[in-house]
Amino acid sequence: MKIARTGQETATSFLQQMPDVVCFSHLRWDFVYQRPQHLLSRFAQHGRLYFIEEPIFDETENPVLHTSARDGNVQVVVPHFPHGFDHNQLEAAQRDLLDAFFKAETLDRYIFWYYTPMALGFSAHFKPQLTVYDCMDELAAFKFAPERLKDLEKELFKKADLVFTGGQSLYEAKQHQHNAIYPFPSSIDKAHFAQAKQQLPQPADQASIAGPRMGFFGVIDERMDLDLLAAVADARPEWQLIMIGPVVKIDPAMLPQRANIHYLGGKSYQELPAYLSGWDVALLPFAINESTTFISPTKTPEYLSAGKPVVSTPIRDVVRPYGKEKLVHIAATSAEFVQAIEAALTQREDKVWAQQVDTFMANMSWDQTWQDMVDLISLKIRQNAASTQTKMEIA
Repeated sequence: MKIARTGQETATSFLQQMPDVVCFSHLRWDFVYQRPQHLLSRFAQHGRLYFIEEPIFDETENPVLHTSARDGNVQVVVPHFPHGFDHNQLEAAQRDLLDAFFKAETLDRYIFWYYTPMALGFSAHFKPQLTVYDCMDELAAFKFAPERLKDLEKELFKKADLVFTGGQSLYEAKQHQHNAIYPFPSSIDKAHFAQAKQQLPQPADQASIAGPRMGFFGVIDERMDLDLLAAVADARPEWQLIMIGPVVKIDPAMLPQRANIHYLGGKSYQELPAYLSGWDVALLPFAINESTTFISPTKTPEYLSAGKPVVSTPIRDVVRPYGKEKLVHIAATSAEFVQAIEAALTQREDKVWAQQVDTFMANMSWDQTWQDMVDLISLKIRQNAASTQTKMEIA
């Protein structure tokens, strides 16, 4: 997506005097390194970033915020609560904790950056300089989504100065709900994943697995088509299916168990290129259901940057543009998925395809995505300031 520039001088001036950034997230900073970390770590290079996570319930006697530092200026803030708090008590306590925290940290110029509308219940009384809603997923469609989420998202749309969406389909579904909404599909740290084009030393838990290897990394949850995974494993017992990532929101006992399916658990972002380098084909075996209607998998460009042929189920934001550009194989059934993997195995040395991938992704990067967002933010802050000044002059 191309954003009209507000001028290099304006963006530079904004970053030099950037307000603190306070993010409210349903995802934990140390869970899986993905969109929030890519974008927010870049803000942290220019100022203070506070990443406020959802509460943890433990044996603490009284509500308390635990703060811990990460690389750069990132501060991860985690509320800890005793068991037994009801919804109203929880929101009231979080509101009090934040009030005290903002005072202690002398937070008076700040931007609010929301990933979860649920945080609005205890943060709506603050007066940020700007409010951004980075709507990376349709959270209401996910398993165990809170009943209030849809109503709170409507409130957040009214409150937000800017709305970003994590994909084109999500933008198209929500574009009429806000007058300053922009699609920012998943991007890529190309240099990081391009390491996988080399013959990297294989991690111990993968080195012992014979080829050919087909792999997936990411969260393994209700979005995964487990029946498809089992069917592919049964159809080609000589293929080895590598599944990397934490299992959440589903019972691990539901995972299909086969001699050629290997669950290696979660891995760090830094470890992923080594695993990728040993794969022959990368997979996106997502189910087609309510929870995947609007997803825009970050791993699509990551797989491609690693030089790996990719096979995906017909996820809309994969079909468009990657499928239409013939960069990714799209398969709707288990039989088609097997055939697509067979085709992908012949593509590994296809230099024409590799060049098409490089050309398509030439201008894709998290740096560019973040810079486009900064341009919009700096422009909006200037517009808000001008509007306030005009109202004061009229008054």
